[in-house]
Amino acid sequence: MALRVTVVGVGMVGEQIVSILRERRFPMQWPPRICATRARSETLAGEGFHVEETGEGAFEGVDVIFFAGKEGAKGASVQWGKKAVEAGAICVDNGGDFRMDPAVPLVVPEVNLDAATPDKRFIASPNCSTIQMVLVLHPLHQAARIRRVIVSTYQSVSGWGVQAQQELLDQVPRALASLDDIPFDPTVMARPIAFNVFPHIDRFAEDGYTKEEIKMVLETQKIMGDDTIKISPTTVRVPVLVGHGEAINIETERKLTAAEAREILARAPGVVVIDDPNGNNPRNDPFERTYPVPLDVRKPEYRDMVLVGRIREDPTIENGLNLWCVADNLRKGAALNVVQIGEGLIERGRLNP
Repeated sequence: MALRVTVVGVGMVGEQIVSILRERRFPMQWPPRICATRARSETLAGEGFHVEETGEGAFEGVDVIFFAGKEGAKGASVQWGKKAVEAGAICVDNGGDFRMDPAVPLVVPEVNLDAATPDKRFIASPNCSTIQMVLVLHPLHQAARIRRVIVSTYQSVSGWGVQAQQELLDQVPRALASLDDIPFDPTVMARPIAFNVFPHIDRFAEDGYTKEEIKMVLETQKIMGDDTIKISPTTVRVPVLVGHGEAINIETERKLTAAEAREILARAPGVVVIDDPNGNNPRNDPFERTYPVPLDVRKPEYRDMVLVGRIREDPTIENGLNLWCVADNLRKGAALNVVQIGEGLIERGRLNP
C-alpha cells in the first residue's frame, strides 16, 4: 500500500518538497495532503492543491509528515510535531526548532542516517549551509581527521525566503539608475541587496556571531559526531537568487594532497568534483581550472548535488586544504534532504509502502 504523506508549509521549500516527491516517484498516495496556517487554494510545482488549515485531523492515518519550515510565529513542528508523532506518523522537520535537541537526530542521509534509530519518530534536517559543507567535510574527515575549519559562505536570497528574492528583483531596476538610494525593507534584510553583499544572516548573538554562523558550528559537530572539530564561520548574503557558495579552509591531522582530496571527494555520495585543467580558454591561461558556480545548479545533472572545485593545498599550515563548494539551497539544502531521509527510512524498513 502506498504511503500517506502530509506536507506542512507552502512556501518555497514546501513547493520544492511537493515537486521532489513527484520527480523521485516517492512511493505514496498522490496527491499529498498539504497544510498551512490557513485554508486556501495554491498552485505548487505547476499543480493545483487544496491547502487545509493545519489541525490534529491532518495527521490521523498519515505515515510520514514533512514539515517544510516556518509556518506561523515559530516552526509548525513546535505546535504540531508531538501531536503528529502521537498520531503514529514519522516526522521529518526542515525547520530549525529541534535541530540541537539531544533527543532528536539531525540527519544528512549520506553522512549519518544511522542516527535515525528505530526509536526516533521525529527527525530534524539541518540548515542549508551546514548540509553542503558536511557533505564535503565528512569524507575528508574519515580519511584524515579534520581539526579545524574556516568557512565563509556566499548565500543566496532564497535562503531567507520568497520576500527576499522578490526584494532583490525589485531593487535591481532602481539600483541600475542609482546606487545611492535603493529602497529596502529592513524587516527582510538589513541592507539593500542589489549589487551588494553583507555579512549578516539571521540575528546576532552576544559574542558577535550570527545565529546562522552558530548553526554551522553546532550542527556540523552534531552530524559528524565530533565536537572537537573547531569551526570558524562568516556567513554572507549575496545578490544571487538560488545557490549557496562556500569557501572552506580545512586543517587535518594527516596531510592530504590536493590530488588525494579530489579522489576522495569524487567518490563521495552526493558530491561532484568540477576541478579539471581548462588550458584551452580564451584568457590564454595555461594553468586555469574549471570550477562550479551557482548558475550550475540550474542544470538537471547538478541540481541535487554539492559541486566542489578550487581544491588546493594551503601552504601556510602543515596539513591544510582550501576548496570551494556550491549547492542548490532549496533542494539539497532543504527539500531534497528531507525527502532523502524519507527514502532512507523506506530502505531500512522504517516506512513500509
